[in-house]
Amino acid sequence: MTALVPVDQIERMAVSVARSGLFGVKTPDQAMALMLIAQAEGLHPAIAARDYHVINGRPALRADAMLARFQAAGGKVEWGEYTDTKVVGKFSHPSGGSVEIAWTTKMAQDAGLTRNPTWKSYPRQMLRSRCISEGIRTVYPGVTVGTYTPEEVQDMDPAVRQAPPPPAPEPVEVVVDPDDLNVLLEQIELASTLEGLELLRADMRRVPKGPDRNRVIAAATRRADQIRAEQEPPAGDPQIVQAEEGTV
Repeated sequence: MTALVPVDQIERMAVSVARSGLFGVKTPDQAMALMLIAQAEGLHPAIAARDYHVINGRPALRADAMLARFQAAGGKVEWGEYTDTKVVGKFSHPSGGSVEIAWTTKMAQDAGLTRNPTWKSYPRQMLRSRCISEGIRTVYPGVTVGTYTPEEVQDMDPAVRQAPPPPAPEPVEVVVDPDDLNVLLEQIELASTLEGLELLRADMRRVPKGPDRNRVIAAATRRADQIRAEQEPPAGDPQIVQAEEGTV
């Protein structure tokens, strides 16, 4: 059993994980929730960043992590056919018996899953993930209670499952995803040093010119002024953010 990590330390780790932009975690609250789940399972909170992924706002346990936990709990898997059109796995556990699970591309097509672009690029891996999830849920569901694999969560998205819409006219204005913009603005507010703001420069540049870019520039300029007011910068310290449009 891993020693409990104090909540204040988990909060700091959550901010760092969210700020990194890795693991699909967009906010400190999402990272904090996953880390608390990991700690409740007797694992170090940082394991959440390795094993979990947030897809469409849902926590997902990576297929490899799901299989590793199953095997650590005494489960076994034997792979039979393993191609881009069919994957077969036999899963067994002392507490749940054994079952052979097969997934084919035709099954995925009939279920309306293959509209997800990932199915076209990595069919074998997607079939394998489906086998792992179904097989483990069947013989030893304790490993997967309340979680799905990232591939399953992606397939739950109605926007992926529905028929492709007709071609849309050329957009007049490029708009940033509101969630991504809010995350960037939050990261700017959380920056505690000018160097931290500098690390966000590439993300700022990706915001198209317009109202969203102006919001980002204003937030970064305001935060830079606050940081300079809080601590005297060394002589010759470069200006991290300027208010003129086009410099970010």
